[in-house]
Amino acid sequence: MSNSGNMNISDKHGMEREYEEMDIKSSNVNAEREYMNNKRYQTPRNTVRIRNYRASVVCLVLLCVLLLTAVIVLCVHSHTNKDLTKETHLLDGWIYYQSSIYFISSKIKSWSESRRYCTEKGADLIIINNREEQDFVKKISADAKVWIGLTDSDVEGTWKWVDGSTLTSGFWDPREPNGHIREDCTLNDSSGWADYPCSDNYKWICEKSLALYSMH
Repeated sequence: MSNSGNMNISDKHGMEREYEEMDIKSSNVNAEREYMNNKRYQTPRNTVRIRNYRASVVCLVLLCVLLLTAVIVLCVHSHTNKDLTKETHLLDGWIYYQSSIYFISSKIKSWSESRRYCTEKGADLIIINNREEQDFVKKISADAKVWIGLTDSDVEGTWKWVDGSTLTSGFWDPREPNGHIREDCTLNDSSGWADYPCSDNYKWICEKSLALYSMH
């Protein structure tokens, strides 16, 4: 009985240890499953959050760039409008005024040669559109005689600008145009416009748009 009782007690202890080991293994398996489940379901959520965060940062940066660009454009536009009527000296003797670029020569040439010089520079002889531009021409020429882009060489008495448009109103000297023979080209001087022979030699003024000057 004693030996049998000892064996029963030993078997009982052995079974208890086996149960304990099985419980430990089962706990480990459950813990591993829980870890894998957490990893499986939490990782995509974290990835989505990271992607959303990055997208928000990119959008914010783009918005800042757009706002900065808008501010710069507005500042440039405001500055341009403010200085639209101001005279500004540029490189190579050109002068900026009212969205155009002007060049007054220091040499003298005939009307045709003067125009050829202008066209070789991507410009043409000046077209005077208003009183402000007429006053500007008088200022930069110091009231000297200068060729402008007006002629009636095609049809006597029909004055046209170099762009082909017909003169509608002008700033003629009260005695001009007098219609003398072969006086088909126009000079500007202190008294206003006057018709002169195109072969005479005088200074001239070229004009071209600001866009063409920038391209040059």
